[in-house]
Amino acid sequence: MSLTQIIMDLAREPGHPHGDARHGYLLHLPLGEDGRIDCDRYEQLSSACTVKRFRPGEEPKHGWVRRDRKGGWLFDYDERQEFDDEAGFRLGEECFVPGEYVSVREDDGVMHTFQVISVRPWM
Repeated sequence: MSLTQIIMDLAREPGHPHGDARHGYLLHLPLGEDGRIDCDRYEQLSSACTVKRFRPGEEPKHGWVRRDRKGGWLFDYDERQEFDDEAGFRLGEECFVPGEYVSVREDDGVMHTFQVISVRPWM
């Protein structure tokens, strides 16, 4: 198995002028050499592609990185319901390299931007 561990923290936004390292995501995904999600390897390893969301004042939320019916990407925290899903904006086109930015529509319905903090081999 070959996955990459990615840590993303909330980037600067109104209410968080310096971002917030206490609000973010820990992802495990297969990445290609260009830092993009390797879709072929994802299909083989999808059950190991996980997400952990962390926020101040909340217990971490654990789930899976999934493909939606239209080919987009989402974070699924409970397979039995869809209302808890969070959508990654153009996640399949993003380069997961330190310093880059990734947008996620969180469970509050608002699009937030996160900065990739670290990327390292995991399994």
